[in-house]
Amino acid sequence: MLAAWALRSQANYFYVPSEMAEKPPEVGQAVRLGGLVEQGSIKTMADGVTIAFVVGDGKARMPVRYAGIVPALFVEGSGVVAEGR
Repeated sequence: MLAAWALRSQANYFYVPSEMAEKPPEVGQAVRLGGLVEQGSIKTMADGVTIAFVVGDGKARMPVRYAGIVPALFVEGSGVVAEGR
């Protein structure tokens, strides 16, 4: 029992878009969102550093903005786990 409780705090849980749409996190709360990057959704913003894209799970869609260098494997139709607020 003690081992299971200790592992609980180490678990890397993420929400899928339908869970986040059903029960949105509080403003400023740290979250992890997992799903698929929707086709045609990746857009580079005018600053050249920020990208916007949509993560979907077949039931709901969540817009995401990311500033920084994206991994080489980040493409439309691929799985992603995004951390943020």
